Amino acid sequence: MTIITAVIACGLLSVLYAIWATRSVLASDQGNQRMQEISAAIREGAQAYLARQYTTIAVVGIVVLLLAWWLLSITSAIGFLIGAVLSGTAGFIGMHVSVRANVRTAQAASNSLAAGLDIAFNNVGAVGQMGSISDLSLEGWRETLDTNLTSAFLGAKYQVPAMIERGGGSLIFTSTFVGHTVGMPGMTGYAASKAGLIGLTQVLAAEYGPKAIRVNALLPGGTDTPAATFKTPESRTFVENLHALKRVAQPEEIARSALYLASDASSFTTGTALFADGGVSINRT
Repeated sequence: MTIITAVIACGLLSVLYAIWATRSVLASDQGNQRMQEISAAIREGAQAYLARQYTTIAVVGIVVLLLAWWLLSITSAIGFLIGAVLSGTAGFIGMHVSVRANVRTAQAASNSLAAGLDIAFNNVGAVGQMGSISDLSLEGWRETLDTNLTSAFLGAKYQVPAMIERGGGSLIFTSTFVGHTVGMPGMTGYAASKAGLIGLTQVLAAEYGPKAIRVNALLPGGTDTPAATFKTPESRTFVENLHALKRVAQPEEIARSALYLASDASSFTTGTALFADGGVSINRT
């Protein structure tokens, strides 16, 4: 069997798998009328996005095609054309199947959590009542722990059985460097509750690793969101200077770290406290 034959055989197998996967997705329940309307709106947006993308790609592709013909050979140009068309077709089909899969996954999860849950991101957080421990009320303490730690416990309590039934998954908690690598005065409840998440992460990772469930904590640094504690230029500058990178994160940067923990890219990562903190934990300048 030549290399070309092997490549063609692999390509045919990929096509057959794609046909099976597409039929499997489209055969699933689409949900109620409202869900289908939302799905249709998403498809419309995806189609508009693809139209813009492919128009730009087509212009560039024609230029490359002509250059390949002129500088190389007509055979090279034809090979490029075939590859470009098939690549574009794969992207087109993939986009249309994936946007249809979204509503079906949501419907499956509404019928049974186990049917749709293999990733859970428990991302709640609140600074809570601040001040010295002598001034911290029991009500403020409990409220902060309930928001940051008890909510995560309750989420995991129902997420883990669903993942076990599904055959595994990735469970993520948002913790913080505060109370883990750095102590900040006046943040007793916040530090204690978020540090507790790291302990919860480690125990669950050890307990459910044999069930193919990975459990990790994500520890962000200062992030530019409406909930950020810096409200003035002066306070923002102060917070930025706490970080080794001398800036705060954009939400997308933290999201990419969460995506890493959720995806198969971290398939051998569990029980960790992953820093995405811009160096605030190690900075002393």
